[in-house]
Amino acid sequence: MPEAVQSIDTKSHVAEISLDDIMRLIPHRYPMLLVDKVVDIIPGEKATGIKNVTINEPFFQGHFPSRPVMPGVYLVEAMAQTAGVLVMHTLDRYDLGTLVYFMSIEDAKFRKMVVPGDVVHFEVVKAHRRGAVWKFRCQAIVNGEVVAEATNTAMIDERS
Repeated sequence: MPEAVQSIDTKSHVAEISLDDIMRLIPHRYPMLLVDKVVDIIPGEKATGIKNVTINEPFFQGHFPSRPVMPGVYLVEAMAQTAGVLVMHTLDRYDLGTLVYFMSIEDAKFRKMVVPGDVVHFEVVKAHRRGAVWKFRCQAIVNGEVVAEATNTAMIDERS
C-alpha cells in the first residue's frame, strides 16, 4: 500500500520574498521600507533581508552630508522589518494588513559604519515565540562582517 503523501505549503517554502510581496506582508512604504528582498527563508525559524544602500536614501541628506552614514536606528528597524516579514510569511498573512509592533530592543551594538554602496544582509533567527509575541536574534552584515546586532521582540496584532 502506498504511503500517504504529505502536502507541502508551497507559499511558505519560497526561495525569495520579493519587494512586492514584502509590501503585501508589512505596511511599511518609502521612505520607511528598508528591506529590498528576503532570502534564505526557513518559515518560523530564520530569514535574511537584503538592503542595497544608495546615496539616494533620504536620511543621508542630514546624516551626514559630508560623510554619509546609515543611522543605527535604521539598521535596527531593518532587522525588525525582516523579522516581521518572516513572521507574516510564516503565518500566511498576505494582503491582510496585519501589524507587527516593536516591543523591545536588547543588547544593540553598532560595530562598523554602513555607507552608500554597501549591501546589508539582515540575518534574523527566532529565539522564542509565545503566542503573538516573537523574539529574534538579529545581525546586520556587510561583506561578511557584522556591522550591527540586537535582540528584538515584537507582537503580532491579531485583531487585523
